[in-house]
Amino acid sequence: MKNIEWNDFEKVELRVGTIIRAEPFPEARNPAYKIWIDFGEEIGERKSSAQITEQYSLDDLLGKQVIAVVNFPPKQIGPIKSECLVTGFYREDGVVLAVPDKAVPNGVKLA
Repeated sequence: MKNIEWNDFEKVELRVGTIIRAEPFPEARNPAYKIWIDFGEEIGERKSSAQITEQYSLDDLLGKQVIAVVNFPPKQIGPIKSECLVTGFYREDGVVLAVPDKAVPNGVKLA
């Protein structure tokens, strides 16, 4: 594991948002969904893709709050431009989303 300085961590904007739309992403190399996340008034809506099909159905995702990095530059992923990086944890049976354990306002920064 590589150590980082506190200043490095402070640069990462980890924010909470609510998934407001989710669709299949058949063009992806690995099974994935296209998702749209509401990060509140300051940041707005961002889209991304997530390889979480083994753990979540499309219906599971609607209304779910997630933690995402919102200050990476957009990245082209197949036909969509990903505007944030949704965080999660790898398990043998798929990725599990990193989520707050209680509801918080959209856009709140990880403290």
